[in-house]
Amino acid sequence: MMKREEGEQPPEERHVLRIRNLHCANCALEMQEELAEIDGVTSAQVDFLNQKVTLSCTTEAAYKACIRLITHFDRVEIVEGAPPRAERHTAEIVSLCAAAVFFLPALILQLVGGSSEWLIFGLYFASFAAAGWQVVLSFFKNVFSAFREGFRLSLLLDENTLMLIAAVGAFALGETMEGAAVMLLYQLGELLQALAVGSSRDAIGKLLEMKSESCILLKGDSQREVSPEELTAGDEILLRRGDKVPADCRLLSGSQFDTKSLTGEAYLRDCAAGEEVLAGFVNEGNAVQAEVLRPASESAVAKILDMVENAASQKAAPEKFITRFARVYTPVVVLLALCIAVIPPLFDGFDFAGWIMTALNLLVISCPCALVISVPLTYFSGVGSLARIGVLAKGAVYLDALARVKVAAFDKTGTLTKGKFSVARTHGQERALAIAAALERKSSHPLARAFDGIPSAFLAENCTEIAGMGLAAEVGSKQVLVGSERLMRERGISITPLKTPASVVYVAEEGEPIGSIEIEDAVREDAAAALSALKREGVRRTVMLTGDTPDRAEAVVKDLPVDEVYAGLLPMQKPERAAALKAEGALLYVGDGINDTPVMTVSDVAVSMGKLGSDAAIEASDLVLVSDSLSALPKALRTAKKTRRIVFENIAFSIAVKAAFMILSLLHLMPLWLAVFADVGVMLLAVLNSLRMRAKIR
Repeated sequence: MMKREEGEQPPEERHVLRIRNLHCANCALEMQEELAEIDGVTSAQVDFLNQKVTLSCTTEAAYKACIRLITHFDRVEIVEGAPPRAERHTAEIVSLCAAAVFFLPALILQLVGGSSEWLIFGLYFASFAAAGWQVVLSFFKNVFSAFREGFRLSLLLDENTLMLIAAVGAFALGETMEGAAVMLLYQLGELLQALAVGSSRDAIGKLLEMKSESCILLKGDSQREVSPEELTAGDEILLRRGDKVPADCRLLSGSQFDTKSLTGEAYLRDCAAGEEVLAGFVNEGNAVQAEVLRPASESAVAKILDMVENAASQKAAPEKFITRFARVYTPVVVLLALCIAVIPPLFDGFDFAGWIMTALNLLVISCPCALVISVPLTYFSGVGSLARIGVLAKGAVYLDALARVKVAAFDKTGTLTKGKFSVARTHGQERALAIAAALERKSSHPLARAFDGIPSAFLAENCTEIAGMGLAAEVGSKQVLVGSERLMRERGISITPLKTPASVVYVAEEGEPIGSIEIEDAVREDAAAALSALKREGVRRTVMLTGDTPDRAEAVVKDLPVDEVYAGLLPMQKPERAAALKAEGALLYVGDGINDTPVMTVSDVAVSMGKLGSDAAIEASDLVLVSDSLSALPKALRTAKKTRRIVFENIAFSIAVKAAFMILSLLHLMPLWLAVFADVGVMLLAVLNSLRMRAKIR
């Protein structure tokens, strides 16, 4: 067994735990802070919306300590597998109904008068007990946890404590109706909050319906039902009418597919034999066979689910602000309430009862739930909305960046054009095409796909790729170059450039040109409409950055609303041009290849084409267009702007209303029950405003 060197960090182990019964966003922040303080925990992320805890621990003891803290935190439980899609909240509903049964007769008797005060007190206390028994249990559980392993003040300053103090304080001051109303309204608000957030969770959870549960695997003349996870590249499967595609596949015969789960488009798509279909598509035509291209774990659906679930870890600036705000805000307000309860009465005829009630109002109104819940919920819903239109966002922070975009730059090949090249014409010696095909099979460049299917008796050896220009190899005993006009000039090979808007690949053997090949690539049908829509959404300038020649670049954009074209750029020149464009405003860059990754790292928002894009480009990007449809870009921009607008609406509304209610409380114009009602109302209005993100983006 090897010993670790002194000072060497122990290896980290990552754990993902599913939880339930965590309905308070502020509690999630507290749990996250408590977990992060445990020795041996290097990172802790509590995802309130997805009901998930992600931990990185260096020791088994640290992991066990985390488990103990989570399971002793309020009513939180750890569950196996995915959390339940919907919670019934039976106990909460029964408690509220029982509380209302006691509260309403007590209120009627109090208003009518003439009844025993002890009877009224008993009914109000029964209502308080029925509504607040879970709050009382949580309070004592938190007290035990706060002192169990060193004193932790944050556990004593949660919403349960604040509401319990307010209710008990009201009873102690003889305000029995308000004491019962505090707990009844608070628990009603908690239930409505849980239902609202659960509804949003269900909306995102519907993405799971894109995932196929089983598929038909073909082996010779036999077929059997298997899990999609069992599929490997090269397997043949049967897709019956109504079957979901279990993994990204290539069709062996044509059919019609419903693609709205990934692209958001309602119409059926005709897919021919040889065309790629993505996991999550639904076969709406006849039964067809298909060849699996990649495992289900690497499919478009798997990427969507993974990105949506993990988007919470990439917080936007307003989310970070709210986290810091809530951490400082609650202790400050508790201290302020204590001062209000003690100091003003000394100068107001020792009226402690009145000022204690004011302090209790302040505690109730101060609850930061409206902000702590609504802001991440809005971003969460925004990420889900993007997923429904076929755009994957790697985090909420990128929605903020997208909303600020003023300049949009595009690669040419595979982005503004389809990236499906074909050989149009050949010139020179007949063998030039076959030699070029032998070299291009070694290349990952999209242009090389034009040579797929072209037979070649030649074998290319020692093939090297010359970035942005072409290929060099040995064919037989001769040195061969295949590439652009620039490559030929740099190698001192004299050629006669073809005057054509098509891409041209020149072939040279032993320093002498032997032929040239014209390759054509069509512009995407939705490119013009997408760029025009981006301008309507506030993008001031659209630019194309390409390594292609000026003539071919201009031929592509002649019918597109592109303001400026920078052609003939080498891969290292694109980031320089992008940096200059950023001076004019936040930059969006859309690309699809390995050569685009340097410029993606420079841009404010990087978008890759998910279907055609290389793994490197997808990894470097912030957003992924699942179906390669540029028409999703303006929808994504509208979604990002709407998300940001709702976030700031909630922040401004919540702070303004709470500040107004605090002033009314200090003026003794706010009864305690109305303070609770106001707090719950603000929270619900903020949550309902957040749920506007679920509306369809057109």
